[in-house]
Amino acid sequence: MVLEEYQKAYRMGKKDYQARMSRGEIPTLPVLDEILPKGNYSEVPLGLVQIPIDQIVGTKSGGRSGAFAGNFMPVLKMDTEFAFKWNSLSLIHLNEGIRDPIKAYEYMNKFYVQEGNKRVSVLKFYGAVSIPGYVTRILPPKTEEKENKIYYEFVDFYALSQINYIWFSSLGSFAKLQTAVGKKSDEIWTDEDRLMFSSTYFRFTCEYEALGGKKLSITTGDAFLAFLIIYDYNEICNITVNELKTLVQKSWEEFELLDHGHRVELKMTPNQEKTPLLNRLLPISSPKLKIAFLYAKTPGTSAWTYAHELGRLHLEQTFPEEVTTMCYENLTQDLADKAIEDAIRKGCNIVFTTTPEFVQASVQAAISHPDVRILNCSLNTTHRYIRTYYARMHEAKFLMGAIAGAMSENGLLAYIADYPIFGTIANINAFALGARMVNPRAKVYLEWSTLKDSDLKSVMNQLLRKGVSIVSGKDMVIPEEASRYFGLYRLENGEPRNLAMPLWHWGKFYEQLIRTIMNGTWKYDDNKEEMKAINYWWGISSEVVDVICSQNLPIGTKRLVDLLKGTIGRGEFNPFTGILYSQKGIIQSDTKGSLSSEEIITMDWLAENIIGSIPTQQELKDQAKAVTLQSGVETI
Repeated sequence: MVLEEYQKAYRMGKKDYQARMSRGEIPTLPVLDEILPKGNYSEVPLGLVQIPIDQIVGTKSGGRSGAFAGNFMPVLKMDTEFAFKWNSLSLIHLNEGIRDPIKAYEYMNKFYVQEGNKRVSVLKFYGAVSIPGYVTRILPPKTEEKENKIYYEFVDFYALSQINYIWFSSLGSFAKLQTAVGKKSDEIWTDEDRLMFSSTYFRFTCEYEALGGKKLSITTGDAFLAFLIIYDYNEICNITVNELKTLVQKSWEEFELLDHGHRVELKMTPNQEKTPLLNRLLPISSPKLKIAFLYAKTPGTSAWTYAHELGRLHLEQTFPEEVTTMCYENLTQDLADKAIEDAIRKGCNIVFTTTPEFVQASVQAAISHPDVRILNCSLNTTHRYIRTYYARMHEAKFLMGAIAGAMSENGLLAYIADYPIFGTIANINAFALGARMVNPRAKVYLEWSTLKDSDLKSVMNQLLRKGVSIVSGKDMVIPEEASRYFGLYRLENGEPRNLAMPLWHWGKFYEQLIRTIMNGTWKYDDNKEEMKAINYWWGISSEVVDVICSQNLPIGTKRLVDLLKGTIGRGEFNPFTGILYSQKGIIQSDTKGSLSSEEIITMDWLAENIIGSIPTQQELKDQAKAVTLQSGVETI
C-alpha cells in the first residue's frame, strides 16, 4: 500500500518537474541560500511555530533540493534509500502521525526547510494543513518596494497575533484586519482570539475556494478582508456553514472587483445619454420615488449633515409631486443598518447614506435588496453593489487659496482640516497651490481638528503669534452655532471677518441624479461587461461645488476668482497642472502635464509650501477612526 503511495507521489513529482522544465523554470526546490539578495540580514528565532504547509516552498541549502520537484514531491526512483525512508515516514503518518518538529527558515513569509524535507513531502502528499517547526526568521533590509513594505506590516501584525497563514497584496491591509476583528492597533491576541479567527478564516476559505476563488489573482486574505468590510466579524464567527456559503455567494462580485484591481469608473459629469425617442414621444410614467437620507449627526450640529439636509429639502422643492423624502439622524454604524431596513420596509426605493462610516451597512443592504438603489457619499470606495458619490471640492479650495494668497500681506495662512480621507488631501493641496499662484511666498500651516486631545484654540493662538491672520476653517456655518468661524476668514482684533465660503451644493447633485433615474438613463452608467465600481465625482461644471465671495473682497480679486472658476468649469484648467513639488520632492516634472483624476483622488502627499503632516489613524479621535477605516489615506 505504501509503495503504491510512493509511486503516486513519484508520478506527481515527475509531472511537476517536466512542467517546470517546459516553462524554462528550475524544476527542483528553490534554495534559500541562492535566493537571498546581497545585503545585511538579521535573524530572529521564533521558537516552535505551526507552519502552514502551503507556505513551505523550498530548502535552506542545496543538499536535498535535487531529490524533490518544485512541489516537494519525490523524483528519486523506488529502489533508492530515499524512497525507503519516505515510505517509512508515510507509515508513521498513517499509523500515529508525524509529530517531530522540522527546522526551517522564514523569509518574506515563505518557509525553507533545514531539517525535515521528507516529512514535509509526506505531509504535502497527504494534504496536511500544517506542521510544527522551529523557525528562524530572516529579516531583509527595509526598502521602498511594495512587497518589502507589506512584509514588514506582516511582521508587526505577527508580533500581535502570532498568525502567519494570511497574506495580502495591498499596503495597509494587516492594520485594517486588526481593526476589522475588533482589536486596537497595538492589542495582543489571546489564544481564544487565534482559535476563533482560525476557525472562521478556514471556513471562509473552504467556501471561497469551492466557488472558484483560486482562479482569481487576489489572495484569499484579500477576499476575506473585503468580506469583513461588508459583514461584521463577530456575526461571521457565529453563523452556520450554509449561512456563510450564501453570504460568500452573494458577495462574489466584490471579489471579482478586487481581482480587476479595484477599478473605479469615475462619472465626472451628469449622464448626457439621450432618452430613447419612443420614450420621449410616449413618456412612460415612472413610479413615485421615496428617498431616505441617513445622517451620522444632526443638521443643527454638523455642517456636513446640514449641507446634505439642504440637498434633501431642495429635492422636495424641485420635485413636489414625484418625490417624497425622509431622514434618519444621529446614527452610529450599528444603527445605520437598522435605519436602512426600516426605510426599505416603509417603501423607500432610493437610499442615500451620507458618510463613509455607513459603507458597510450600505453594501449589506444592497446585497439583500438588489431592487433598491443605495448610494454612499464617499470617494474611491470600490463596491459593486452600491454606487458612491462625492464632489470635486478641490476645485473650490483652489479658488479659496487664490483669495487667501491675494488677501494675505505676509503670505502666512492656516488651514484647519478634519478627516485624512480621500479628497481631503487634494483639497488641502489645491488650497496651497492656489495661494502660491498669486503669492509665491505663501505658506500654509495645516492643523487637524480630529486629533486626540486637540486644542485648536491654543494652536490658533500660536499661529496668530507667528503672524497668521487668514484662516480656512470648516466649510459652512450651522444653525445651532452662532459663529463666524467658517469658510475663509481674516482675524482682525481676534474677531473673524469672512472673505469667502466654499459651497457643497448637494441639492444640485441630488436633483441631477434623480433626473437620470426618472428619464431612464441611470442604467446606462453601469456596463455589466466591465467589472467596475461606479463613483459620481462632479464639480464646478455641474454646479455641485461653488465659492461664495464676500462683498468686501477687492474687485480685482473677485474678477480673478470668476476667471479661474470659468476656466475650471469649462475644463480648460486643472489646479494640479505643471511642475508639482511635495514636501519630499518632485511629483510632476512636466510643465504642461496635469495629474489624472485617479492621482488627485488618491493623494497621500502634501505640497511643499504646507507646514504640517497627514496624521496616522492612531493619532485620531475614535469617531474619526470610524470614518478613516473606510476612506482613509494610507501614508507612506
